[in-house]
Amino acid sequence: MEPAVSLAVCALLFLLWVRVKGLEFVLIHQRWVFVCLFLLPLSLIFDIYYYVRAWVVFKLSSAPRLHGQRVRDIQKQVREWKEQGSKTFMCTGRPGWLTVSLRVGKYKKTHKNIMINLMDILEVDTKKQIVRVEPLVTMGQVTALLTSIGWTLPVLPELDDLTVGGLIMGTGIESSSHKYGLFQHICTAYELVLADGSFVRCTPSENSDLFYAVPWSCGTLGFLVAAEIRIIPAKKYVKLRFEPVRGLEAICDKFTRESQRPENHFVEGLLYSLDEAVIMTGVMTDEAEPSKLNSIGSYYKPWFFKHVENYLKANEGGLEYIPLRHYYHRHTRSIFWELQDIIPFGNNPIFRYLFGWMVPPKISLLKLTQGETLRKLYEQHHVVQDMLVPMKCLSQAVHTFHNDIHVYPIWLCPFILPSQPGLVHPKGDEAELYVDIGAYGEPRVKHFEARSCMRQLEKFVRSVHGFQMLYADCYMSREEFWEMFDGSLYHRLRERLGCQEAFPEVYDKICKAARH
Repeated sequence: MEPAVSLAVCALLFLLWVRVKGLEFVLIHQRWVFVCLFLLPLSLIFDIYYYVRAWVVFKLSSAPRLHGQRVRDIQKQVREWKEQGSKTFMCTGRPGWLTVSLRVGKYKKTHKNIMINLMDILEVDTKKQIVRVEPLVTMGQVTALLTSIGWTLPVLPELDDLTVGGLIMGTGIESSSHKYGLFQHICTAYELVLADGSFVRCTPSENSDLFYAVPWSCGTLGFLVAAEIRIIPAKKYVKLRFEPVRGLEAICDKFTRESQRPENHFVEGLLYSLDEAVIMTGVMTDEAEPSKLNSIGSYYKPWFFKHVENYLKANEGGLEYIPLRHYYHRHTRSIFWELQDIIPFGNNPIFRYLFGWMVPPKISLLKLTQGETLRKLYEQHHVVQDMLVPMKCLSQAVHTFHNDIHVYPIWLCPFILPSQPGLVHPKGDEAELYVDIGAYGEPRVKHFEARSCMRQLEKFVRSVHGFQMLYADCYMSREEFWEMFDGSLYHRLRERLGCQEAFPEVYDKICKAARH
């Protein structure tokens, strides 16, 4: 009870302080106080509610019965929009602040909002090795259910609040992607409501053009109402090896070799400077050495990236057994390393033991409460970007990131990119090994200016036939955007399906040059 009483007293003092200083001043200059006293408890309440709701719905098996009616309701809304003259574009009615993307979707205020209340797991078919889900199902829901019955997704992106719809309409990646590809590559079927209100199911063999065009389309071809995703047998632990590597050439060589080894179930790198990194490789296993068991997801444990850094400081490798679900969400508690900028003392043992059980604050609540002033500060002095480049260009890419933005740590995640139709594919006719370079934090380069620095980085990514994840701020012109992405199939389908009057083009929806 003592932590709760202390929290209540602090909250009262905080409210008095806000009354004196003003809310905007406190949100900008002392954001950690607001986050600790209000957003952390609120985030916990949200998590408990959604966990209990998902458990009850699945146990009662009510979601499959209600799904058909909910889809028909979406079709009805689309047909009503059409009958009323199709005066504006359509978009989902989900508030922009609920998305994990840091971008503010201003189009929600001007477009016709179609309410889509689809947030349940519909079916787990272990014989076909398929899970059928609605688009607002989160990765937290998926792991909680699947790991409890001995199954998992081949690619299970990191943060709990990422949704299936977001990972399909955008993209998703994890340290198993060197074997299985991006999230879209483990999907076997999509179900959509189109611009005319009709329902369609697409697979690699049925309506295949639409199946390959949907990923990365950001909801501009239709409304996703369900997806079927491959599942594989899960094991209890991940046997994870840590190896510190120094020298950029050695880092790139080691990371490339480990990414090409099929026996590695997981491969990941954390780059702490231009020439210092820890490369991690893992395999799933049911057996663990008790002395090397590390439940890294427990609230009192150090943040994962800080734990990994200890291997670099000690300059020695290590071996640990991590419970599978803890491994999947190893970066969740610290939101990779973003939380250290919001709660500077968040990794302190005292804070972890007293309040770590409430961490992390929900990204959606952070967005909702940041205000216009703080949003502009973040936009100009903070970087959140994932750039996907061919593995052969890794060394050149790291140098470019270092020179243009100088943000560390940098996340390295390998993935195989199949040669398939759609917005994103390799330059040649064969699958190619790529790497996701994730930069999250405050740039340390002198005279950083968001637009010019990011345009320079985007130019490099285009030059090596790479891609920019579309959840982040994008500064490209329309011509540059379609130089990066292959729009041939996408534009053909938009015309055929009547999307041009129903949905904005993906560029107009996500790029800053189009939105301002």
